[in-house]
Amino acid sequence: MRFVFLACAGIILGLSVCLDFASAEERRIITAGPRACPAVALTYDLCPVRDRPGFDAELVELLTSNRTPATFFMSGKWIKGHDPAVRQLLAVPYFEVGTHGNVHLHLSLHEAESQAREISGPVTMLKATYGHQAKLFRPPYGEFNDATMALVKSLGLELILWTIKSGDPDPSLSAEMILTRLKRQLRPGSIIVLHANGKGRHTREVTRELITTVLPDKGLKPVTVSDLLSCHQSIH
Repeated sequence: MRFVFLACAGIILGLSVCLDFASAEERRIITAGPRACPAVALTYDLCPVRDRPGFDAELVELLTSNRTPATFFMSGKWIKGHDPAVRQLLAVPYFEVGTHGNVHLHLSLHEAESQAREISGPVTMLKATYGHQAKLFRPPYGEFNDATMALVKSLGLELILWTIKSGDPDPSLSAEMILTRLKRQLRPGSIIVLHANGKGRHTREVTRELITTVLPDKGLKPVTVSDLLSCHQSIH
């Protein structure tokens, strides 16, 4: 028998969110897909930005022109300021859209009620405004605690981290340095985190090299996170 600790996070968006704090063994924290899957997931965070446009349209054009599947994690604040881009990404059948918090909080520093607002805000926004039911959530900064996990479970979301952090927002990293890191760590089932909010210094260069050279040379195919998680041995 497992012991469950319940706590309520108050009235959030008209709902009382009760948290089921499961044991560590019962948490589902995804950092990679199956090793038997000859594919990787290219994921792009859309964190809030101060300066416009805050959207790497040329990167998205590169992905669409190559019909490359990708998963985008949108923050609520980013969604509010980028309606045309949200609609553009949702319209591409081989793209997947998840959420990335509302205003990019350090979740582990906040109580459950504040976390509930941060996590549920963009989920509700995407459903109410765009008719999209998000199923994936990436915590800002990759930070979370037991309350985060309980909230993610209560909202029917999967918590997605990554296998490889590209470091593309770091101005000290060249495209060659990022690619060297990726090549060294890349394996079947990897989830790679990059950025599509214009903060990635060499994101387009790195993405182009990945989809045209690095992945084909290693016999790997780019897929969405959901397709990666449901993959076992073959991708067609």
